[in-house]
Amino acid sequence: MAKGIDVSNLNIYYGDFLAVEDVNMSIRARTVTAFIGPSGCGKSTFLRSLNRMHEVIPGARVEGKIVVDGQDLYGAGVDPVAVRRQIGMVFQRPNPFPTMSIYDNVVAGNRLNSRKMSKSQTDDIVEKSLRGANLWTEVKDRLNKPGMGLSGGQQQRLCIARAIAVEPQILLMDEPCSALDPISTAAIEDLIHQLKNDYTIAIVTHNMQQAARVSDFTGFFNLKATGEPGHLVELNTTKTMFAKPDNPATEDYISGRFG
Repeated sequence: MAKGIDVSNLNIYYGDFLAVEDVNMSIRARTVTAFIGPSGCGKSTFLRSLNRMHEVIPGARVEGKIVVDGQDLYGAGVDPVAVRRQIGMVFQRPNPFPTMSIYDNVVAGNRLNSRKMSKSQTDDIVEKSLRGANLWTEVKDRLNKPGMGLSGGQQQRLCIARAIAVEPQILLMDEPCSALDPISTAAIEDLIHQLKNDYTIAIVTHNMQQAARVSDFTGFFNLKATGEPGHLVELNTTKTMFAKPDNPATEDYISGRFG
């Protein structure tokens, strides 16, 4: 069951350095929310904080609240591994496990979570996840071949299949198309449209046309100067953001007057 995310008074640190300051936003269930903004403005850092990936970096921490389904993800006693099961992540570069077959890549997360599964259950998860990632027909006859043998676009869809195999509620995507050619990019964008029927999706993209194509809502992050913390300038429907944003700085960025 897809869930929304409520973020309040979120500050994200690397050691003493405040990287992202005072973010407040709600991400609605079963929508695609895109984050845009210049390099270094904290949008990927913010995305990683949503499933506690940020804190795997030594000295990294957050203050504030991220609430999903009534639970503060940073609350006392909350297991970060359980959070990452609930909130999956797809990275910028496709990263299939190099020594694993396509089949084993898909169920890696399930096995990591030490779920005891019969062969037929595993087969079902593999087929369902690969179908969900629009990859099944391309790979069904070579499931035991290495995942690294696929093209870049196929590898990225394999990583999406791996992320959805553990049945998360939310999917985070950090520039999932930046390493891909235009045809593979179009395939991933089509897939994002389909996935939002079942998942809440947040995506960081440097490609404004992509944000306009795939998202229902867009958030614009910016920073006052290099070395200053990033902050959320505006979050609005994508239609509004690209036609008549509330904040002049958003319009300047989108129209290419700066950044």
